[in-house]
Amino acid sequence: MDPFRMEDHSSLPLSQDAALVAVLSGTAMAFAHSAEDQAERWLRALRLHGRVGSALQALGVGEAPLMTRAEPLAPEQAAPSGDVAQKAVERAGELACDRDAPCVGTTDLLFALLEIYGGLLDRALYVRGASREELVECLATRDDFLEIPS
Repeated sequence: MDPFRMEDHSSLPLSQDAALVAVLSGTAMAFAHSAEDQAERWLRALRLHGRVGSALQALGVGEAPLMTRAEPLAPEQAAPSGDVAQKAVERAGELACDRDAPCVGTTDLLFALLEIYGGLLDRALYVRGASREELVECLATRDDFLEIPS
């Protein structure tokens, strides 16, 4: 991306699948008790939609119940402040702009969430029998789902 060119990421549309994931997860954030709980909720929504959902299903990631621990929260597990769904969508928009995409897809959303939640999203994948590396490899080899702007 040209550092001298200002981009308006808000004008880049979300694919229907990415919009649905953002709305479902954004609504669920009010019920999350920790960042780990939020990561679990994002993954559950992602599993059902778009290229990421297709890849997760191909890896055998099922609709497992929420698996957050009943232990006291460590400081790094506290839920992020502010509207995390908005932050994720904004970062996904930046990523989509960087690759000159016509819209923000679930893949952009996934990579934004990996930045926001890091190891917590990795753990949510691991609990379901997958890894970040497997998911990225699966996404790289799948070209059967194009995400179209809504």
